[in-house]
Amino acid sequence: MKQKTMKPWMLYLTILLLYIAMQFASLPISKGMIALFTANGYELQAAKYNGFAWGLFSVNILAIIAIFLVIRSDKKFWTVFKGKKEPIWKAILWGILGFFLALGGQMIAGLIEKAIGITEGSANTAQLTEIAAVAPILIICIVLFAPILEETVFRRVLFGGIYTKTNFWIATIVSALIFAAVHNELKHILTYLMPGLVFSYVYYRSKRIWTPMITHILMNGFVMVVMLNQDKILELQKLQQSIITFFHLFW
Repeated sequence: MKQKTMKPWMLYLTILLLYIAMQFASLPISKGMIALFTANGYELQAAKYNGFAWGLFSVNILAIIAIFLVIRSDKKFWTVFKGKKEPIWKAILWGILGFFLALGGQMIAGLIEKAIGITEGSANTAQLTEIAAVAPILIICIVLFAPILEETVFRRVLFGGIYTKTNFWIATIVSALIFAAVHNELKHILTYLMPGLVFSYVYYRSKRIWTPMITHILMNGFVMVVMLNQDKILELQKLQQSIITFFHLFW
């Protein structure tokens, strides 16, 4: 029997609902995990961090499986743009280039935020880094699972769905704004908006969803490396400053 294909809007809605359900499901599952770690002798803080991390890890895996099982019903799901897709090597290059574009965009956003008086960094990023230092499994969620899920939802479903009905700019701006808003840090909306714009652009250029996934993975990975090694980076900066001072004194 031939498998019935969902209508696009129904498929999009199903994916969005699964993604939203994942956000809500992570709370009770994390609570259960926290209780499990507490029962196994973990201190309260460590139990909370490990419970949250493993709860999110479990929910992410379930969400990816559920969403991709739904996507299987539509063989044309990943086809959004007219024309030929970029060769694999070019798509990979666009993914890498996108990382530097997104990084530059975030730097510009940081300068704008500083100019308007927003000086403190992202509380969300700082908290996740603190948890990841105790429960490294969270790094997999941040660096791998989040980009896969978010690019499927925000780029393919939102950007792709809007693009087919309007145009590139409307789809890019709307999907990037929603992407920024969902991260629940309106004060730092520019910091999330800039990468969102880049993710949409490299997706449009390559016509392959895993291109923005590569960019997103590199971005999140870079942030994790920097945040988890702040002490070492500060030491290197102090060493660099000492060397510069030394040369200024004797030359």
